[in-house]
Amino acid sequence: MDDDESRSFDEQALWASLALELLAKAALCKVSPVLIAEPTEDGKNVLAAAGLGGADPAFTSVRATTIFMRCKRAFPPFNAEQAKKIANNRNEYLHGGGIGFGVVPAENWWANFWSLASILIDAQDKTIADLVGGRREGEASRYLARNQEYMAERLESLISRARQRFVQKEQGNLPPREQKQWRNAAGLIAEMDYSINEVCPACGNDGTLEGEYVNEARVDGYQDPHTGESDSWGEADVNSEHFSCESCQLVLDTSELIELSDLPDEFTVPMDPEMIAEQEGEYGND
Repeated sequence: MDDDESRSFDEQALWASLALELLAKAALCKVSPVLIAEPTEDGKNVLAAAGLGGADPAFTSVRATTIFMRCKRAFPPFNAEQAKKIANNRNEYLHGGGIGFGVVPAENWWANFWSLASILIDAQDKTIADLVGGRREGEASRYLARNQEYMAERLESLISRARQRFVQKEQGNLPPREQKQWRNAAGLIAEMDYSINEVCPACGNDGTLEGEYVNEARVDGYQDPHTGESDSWGEADVNSEHFSCESCQLVLDTSELIELSDLPDEFTVPMDPEMIAEQEGEYGND
C-alpha cells in the first residue's frame, strides 16, 4: 500500500493479489483446514489437514481458482469470478507478455480488491485494521466507499440502457444489428441451481432471479389427528446472485448490483424434504 513513489502500481497489485489468496485460504481454514487441502488417492493431504498427518503435518493446497470458488459458496456475496481475474492478471504479470494489472485503472482495481478482501476479513471475525493497521484503515475504507458509488452508477447505467432497448423494441425501432444479437431467456440465464421469476426493475416484465448458495433449508408439514393424513414439504432461502430479463436484455451479474436494485437479496424456493435430510446428514447437522 506504499504510494507510487516507493512502489509501482504493478508491484502493489502483485503483493495484494497474493494477500487475497492467503486471506481466502485463512477464511476457509477458520472453518477447517481440510477445505483447502488437495485431495489425493492416498488421502495424505486431507488427513494432514485434519491433523492426522503424523510426523509430517505438511500438505498441498488446492489451486487459487478452487479456493475462490469455495469461498463463493461459503462466504456470499464473495465474487469468485472477480477474484479469479485478479489471479489471472497476476499470472500474466509474472509469466506472460501482456498488460497484466494495467488492464484496469488503479483506482478501480483497488476498489474491486477491497470489496473482495473485506468479505474474507469479515469471515474471520476480523477488521480491516487488523490486516493493515489503523493508519491505513481509512485508505481501504475510501476504496470501499468508492466501489459502492461505482456500483450504484453502473446499476443506473445498466437499467437506463435496458429501458432504452425495451422502448426501441416495442416501437419497432431496434437497429438490425441489435435485433440479431437479441438473446432469448435461455441465452441470458446463468444456469444456477435455483431460480424464480421476479419483476424486472427496468421494464416491469418478468425476469429470472438465480442463485446457488442456500442460506437455510427447512421442512414443514402437518398431520390430521382425526384421519391420520399427513404431508410434508421443504423450502430453502437462496442468495440472489444473477438476474436477467428477456424483454429488455437487462443482466445484473453480481450480488452487489442486485442488492442496490429493487430486487430481493434472497428468495425462497420449494425443496424436496428428503434432499434436505440428506444434506443435513452429509454435513453432520441432523
